Amino acid sequence: MNLSVLTLSRFQFALTIMFHYLFPPLSIGLGGILVIMEAMYLKTGRIEYEAMTKFWTKIFGVNFAMGVATGITMEFQFGTNWATYSRYVGDVFGSALAAEGIFAFFLESGFLAVLVFGWDKVSPRMHFFSTCMVALGAFFSSIWIVIANSWQQTPAGFHIVGQGLGARAEITDFRAMVFNPSSMDRLAHTVIGAYILAAFFVMSITAYYILKGRHLNFAKKSFTIALIVATVASLAEPISGDRQGKKVAQTQPAKLAAMEAVFHTGQGPTPLYLFGLPDPREQEVKQGIAIPGLLSLLAHGDLHKPVAGLDQIPQRDWPPVIATFHAYHIMVWLGGLFVMLTLIGVYFLWKGTIFEKRWLLWVFVFAVPLPYVANQLGWITAEVGRQPWVVYGLLRTSDALSKVVVANQVFGSIIMFIVIYALLFVVWVYVLDRKIKHGPDETATVPTGTTSGGLLGIAGLRAGTGGASLTGTDNAKEEE
Repeated sequence: MNLSVLTLSRFQFALTIMFHYLFPPLSIGLGGILVIMEAMYLKTGRIEYEAMTKFWTKIFGVNFAMGVATGITMEFQFGTNWATYSRYVGDVFGSALAAEGIFAFFLESGFLAVLVFGWDKVSPRMHFFSTCMVALGAFFSSIWIVIANSWQQTPAGFHIVGQGLGARAEITDFRAMVFNPSSMDRLAHTVIGAYILAAFFVMSITAYYILKGRHLNFAKKSFTIALIVATVASLAEPISGDRQGKKVAQTQPAKLAAMEAVFHTGQGPTPLYLFGLPDPREQEVKQGIAIPGLLSLLAHGDLHKPVAGLDQIPQRDWPPVIATFHAYHIMVWLGGLFVMLTLIGVYFLWKGTIFEKRWLLWVFVFAVPLPYVANQLGWITAEVGRQPWVVYGLLRTSDALSKVVVANQVFGSIIMFIVIYALLFVVWVYVLDRKIKHGPDETATVPTGTTSGGLLGIAGLRAGTGGASLTGTDNAKEEE
């Protein structure tokens, strides 16, 4: 089978960026959760919050290292496989990457040493400040990366200089480039997704501890904080998604048509498919179930206004419909599942019986891959749905390739990446497994019969409902 340089280069970039994107969402979300945990420690002085922060800091450090290692190698492809693209967008994309390094990476990495090693060397307030700076650095990193990618989706604040192969985009309005039409909505959606992932990650590990009767105070309090974060983020994600969907309808109608497999522009309301099998050849959705008019309402706020279909776009400019449709719909269904699971968890937390629901705890243990899948599918929807453009409406992906790279070179590098990334993944899993099996360093002790304030007080708001199960009533079960 002879594969083209374009196909191999796209596959290589998809492989490297999808592997890299296993790590940044956890860093972003876990950084914010660490701030909450250490703030609780400063407020209460209770040792379980200190143990909590120290344990999750170790997990954060391992994940951060993996994110850096995989991110650096990914960026080299801009110069090897995509030289024409780099020349075309270097002034724009390069400035965003430089800002990410200056404002985000150096901030995050600079305070990371204090966060990990500074517990006995700086004051508690200085350590908390370092935690906040690391979390802020992770957030800044997401800002500039999303801005750079969003400019490719909805370019603004630039002009084109030169002609032909020498043409390139130059920034004329830095603010317009940063606040391009899709950047802020996509940033909100990305960051919220990161918090969902991190919260489910924390809930998975702590639910396992609870089921095994280990580190109970630590586990229950960590689980409760993560459940509240996950609930808020899961409820916010559909709102963010709705805003982003409306923006896609305005700026990238071909992508929206592919996401919902709208092949024909109707005269009346456009239905929204809950699921189905799109067939681009027949230009129909087979075995689909749709809600009449809902897509018109969501896209335009008008139940009767039709959504533009792919029939209004030249077929050579169509995105891959099948991949875009399924990636988008599975992501949406997973988002609905996160809302359902977190609301069930909050209900039992309110009742004070969540830690007695072993079936639900097992669900949270095994649910951790789903936010990873949802985050990956979100990017697949965005990137595949933008095709055949690498810069929407300006530069085709097929025109962005390096002119001297041949297929055998790309294929060889793909094999190399697969081997190296497989080894890195094994190391990552091994180190995480060791740290999770070890658990927190200190035993979290709380006087029997007391309840926690702040975020954890929700379980004790109802008198006589067993809210004290979050506190010292389980101390006798501690292993350490």
